[in-house]
Amino acid sequence: MPTRSSEQPVGATIDFSQSRSQWLRYGYDSESQVLDQWQSLLERIELLPTDEKLRQVNKFVHEALNYRLDSDLWNREDYWASPLETLAHGMGDCEDFVIIQYISLLSAGITDDQLRLIYVRARIGGPASPITRPHMVLGYYPTPGAEPVLLDSLMEDILPARERTDLTPVFSFNSSELWAGGAGASAGSSTARLSPWRDVLNRMRSEGVSFNVSR
Repeated sequence: MPTRSSEQPVGATIDFSQSRSQWLRYGYDSESQVLDQWQSLLERIELLPTDEKLRQVNKFVHEALNYRLDSDLWNREDYWASPLETLAHGMGDCEDFVIIQYISLLSAGITDDQLRLIYVRARIGGPASPITRPHMVLGYYPTPGAEPVLLDSLMEDILPARERTDLTPVFSFNSSELWAGGAGASAGSSTARLSPWRDVLNRMRSEGVSFNVSR
C-alpha cells in the first residue's frame, strides 16, 4: 500500500443543498427521500469508529441499490454513474456501488490515502474455474502497507483481502493517483489515465461533492 506524496490527507464534503438543486435539474422525483436518508447516514456516522462507518455505509448502499448492468440501465457497455444518478435509479453495477461507498466514507472522515477503488478479475464458479470477469471493489487500508478489507457489490460481508481468493487485482486508484497491480509506486494520475473516472468526478462536483485539495 503506497503512501501519498502529499502531506495533507485528502477528504471530501458534500453540499446537500447543491445536491438537491442538481437532483431537480436532472429531472428526478422532487420527493428525494433516499437523498435525505443518505445525508442523515453521513451525519450520523461522522463520529463513529471506522469499523462502524464501513459497516453502516456498506449496509445503506446494499439496501438502497439493486445490482444492474450498465447495458440494461444506461444502454451503454460501460458507464460510471455518480452517487445522485445511482440513488435516483436505485440500481447500479459494481463501479456504481463502489463510487457511492467511496464518496460516503470520504465525507464521513476517512481519508483518501486509506481508500482505493480496486479493479480486479473475479473468478466465477469456484477456485479452480478458469472463467473470470472484470469487477470492482473498494479497499480500506487501516495503515500504509496493511492488508485491506474489501467492500463488494456482490456480497454484503466486509472481508479481508486474504479471504477473497476469487479476486486478482489489476489496478487501483483514488481521487488523484493510480497504481498498477500490487506495485507500491504510483503509475500516474488517475484522472489523466481513466476518462470514466475523470468524467464522474466532474459530474460529482456539479452535484455538490468537493475535495479539500484541488484534484
